[in-house]
Amino acid sequence: MNLPMNSLFSQVETMGHEQIVYCHDPKSGLRAIIGIHDTTLGPALGGTRLWAYDNEEDALRDVLRLSRGMTYKAACAGLSLGGGKAVIIARPEQKTEAMFRAFGRFVNSLGGRYITAEDVNTCVTDMNNVRMETRFVTGVSPALGGSGDPSPVTALGVFAGLKAAVEYRLGKKDLRGLKVAVQGVGNVGRYLCGYLAEQGVKLYVSDISVDRLKEVERAHGATVVGQDEIYGLDVDVFAPCALGGILNSKTLPLLKAPIVAGGANNQLEDEKVHGQILKERRIVYCPDYVINAGGLINVYNELLGYDREKALSEAKSIGNSISAILHDAEKEGITTQEASGRFAERRIKSISELKQMNTLENSGIGRMHR
Repeated sequence: MNLPMNSLFSQVETMGHEQIVYCHDPKSGLRAIIGIHDTTLGPALGGTRLWAYDNEEDALRDVLRLSRGMTYKAACAGLSLGGGKAVIIARPEQKTEAMFRAFGRFVNSLGGRYITAEDVNTCVTDMNNVRMETRFVTGVSPALGGSGDPSPVTALGVFAGLKAAVEYRLGKKDLRGLKVAVQGVGNVGRYLCGYLAEQGVKLYVSDISVDRLKEVERAHGATVVGQDEIYGLDVDVFAPCALGGILNSKTLPLLKAPIVAGGANNQLEDEKVHGQILKERRIVYCPDYVINAGGLINVYNELLGYDREKALSEAKSIGNSISAILHDAEKEGITTQEASGRFAERRIKSISELKQMNTLENSGIGRMHR
């Protein structure tokens, strides 16, 4: 890591993280970073992303943003979880059983402060390998007591949030005939296209994978467009379902859609600057960590004893959360990102105060001052 030590601690302190763990196993080639942001509400749960980052600074920046987003996601979803995330610095073709088992040993060393799951470029098989070394993992196969791929539940939550945004902004409860541009048709984007197609939505899709595009085109009659073309389409909803940072100073001027509602994490390159631009342009933005919480809801249910119908029902309630946040933002004259952040912070603060009071009571200090 080339960052000076004072710079590293400055980043961690600024974003409020509790712990950063660097994981290195020369034999398997593992190079990973685990970020634990906040455990006020419970253990930090968040997926492990595998990506060929250009440098270690980019990997750290990603894990810091993603883990903080998980704290807010869990808080807004009403879950008893904190926020964490992990990144493995590698290319997908470099994945091995040994790499994920080594990673599992690092997760296990944290004693449950961090619980992992799948994310970009990781899958159920990878989590099964992690499970060989630790019980602090979700999203494993049903044969091992898990729920399998959480993507359908994530996509269902995005679909519910998108419907709520359409009703709020366009005054329509029926999606039939609307046009939606889906950026990225990986696991979540592909399932989202299925939900939308069932409602008679006209789909426009882009992705780096030709095979995935052909699959969605064949299954749902979607129109394939270029990766740069997707931003400027005259559609009702723009649904980013790929990587983060795609709403920025270069892409925002291109948007014609009155609604942004998608499953990607960290969609705003700069939350304050670009959130304000969306507000000024009257583009309704559904905060990513609220609308894409279905996957987290799904794996949280694994910890409680998995009930598929319960997980699906709770994912559908994301529509209610999005509706409340959109109305709160309008009432207070703030961005939707600010409105969701305030909601999450109020919940974390209230639980933190409750824990402090309980600590005082248990220590006897509270009784001494009565």
